[in-house]
Amino acid sequence: MGIFEPHGRYRQRDGKAGLTVARVAGRLAGIARHARSRGPIETLDCVSVSVEGGIAGDFRGVVKPGGRGRRQISLIEAGDWDAAMAEVGHSLEWWHRRANLLVEGLDLPQTPGARLRIGGDVTLEITVECNPCSRMEEVAGGLKAALTLDWRGGALARVLAGGAIAVGDTIEILEG
Repeated sequence: MGIFEPHGRYRQRDGKAGLTVARVAGRLAGIARHARSRGPIETLDCVSVSVEGGIAGDFRGVVKPGGRGRRQISLIEAGDWDAAMAEVGHSLEWWHRRANLLVEGLDLPQTPGARLRIGGDVTLEITVECNPCSRMEEVAGGLKAALTLDWRGGALARVLAGGAIAVGDTIEILEG
């Protein structure tokens, strides 16, 4: 299993710049943003993503002068959210996690430097695990602990190539 092969998935060549793509592709199941810290969450069907600003209208996406943009976009797996909800005995919508993107049918890489392609144009680079904050306890008692196990809280990423994304778009793991 290579560094960018989470859970031993087989790979195939996609013919683009020597990158390898996961045979099993996931899909973008949800998009959310918030204009300010602790601000209300807005769910969307489609949105523009840029290298300079992350998800249009989301306060975390803008790269500050001299910054590295490590936290531009947050992603969470639908299965991980469902498991955490079952563990705490609730059934809240995924956006209560305050993540930007909900991923279905794909295990997110747990390796900084791994790259994802969403739709035809957007490329993200995983930078770090998205550790759940104490705010999760305000959402549901025990949720912070339930999201701490094995990257259940999701992953943070920087934007390498922008474009438009929409719910239903394919998500693939790229390998250099």
